[in-house]
Amino acid sequence: MDESVISAQNINFNYGETHILKNLSLSINAGEIYGIIGPSGSGKTTLIKIILGLLKLNSGELNVFGQKVISKKLNRIGYMPQISALYEDLTVFQNIDFFARMYETKNRVEIIHTLLEQVKLLDHKNQVIGKLSGGQRQRVSLAIALVHNPPLLLLDEPTVGLDPKLRHELWQYFEKLSSQSTTLLISSHTMDDANHCQKIGFIYDGSIITEGSPKELCESVENKKMTLEEVFLNIVSNR
Repeated sequence: MDESVISAQNINFNYGETHILKNLSLSINAGEIYGIIGPSGSGKTTLIKIILGLLKLNSGELNVFGQKVISKKLNRIGYMPQISALYEDLTVFQNIDFFARMYETKNRVEIIHTLLEQVKLLDHKNQVIGKLSGGQRQRVSLAIALVHNPPLLLLDEPTVGLDPKLRHELWQYFEKLSSQSTTLLISSHTMDDANHCQKIGFIYDGSIITEGSPKELCESVENKKMTLEEVFLNIVSNR
């Protein structure tokens, strides 16, 4: 459990003259649920795209599975984007099957049915995406990210817009994946998600300003009764 799956050292990324990531460093171990927690525009999605190999660093060093990120390693990474990329006119099964074929997944029909059962969509497998609720679409996207059984899962705001019951069910599933040695990197702007992570990196203005478990972060401030959100605001205000 101490093997580093993702290691970033002083990475920087610019869009033209705009600095998005600034000397960002972090380390994520195998089987860990690591949360990148911060407001919109702080660099969360950009970091995920860099890990995927979709964007190129300006400087710094990033290693994924012990290798420099110089090309896309999508066969070992599952990615659930913040914005749905589903085919509206295809059914739930057809959407997942499309990606299963792309990854050349063996026994794909059996695997798809297992995933549909796990994300509680088996009864909707023949329904077209256009008729699904937002929460159901989120679960289809999660099944697609898992269809090739990746050891690393990148989830960009996976619980946004979901009701409390569904968020709770998803987090139970994420914890199950972690117990099976899947590494999860989850981006979010909510402290409800943060409290479920094993380790958190607070990101602000393109940098990780502090990291640790929820308990460690709450104990790092003078007022031990602060909530995680209050801890974040306290750290930001003292920068």
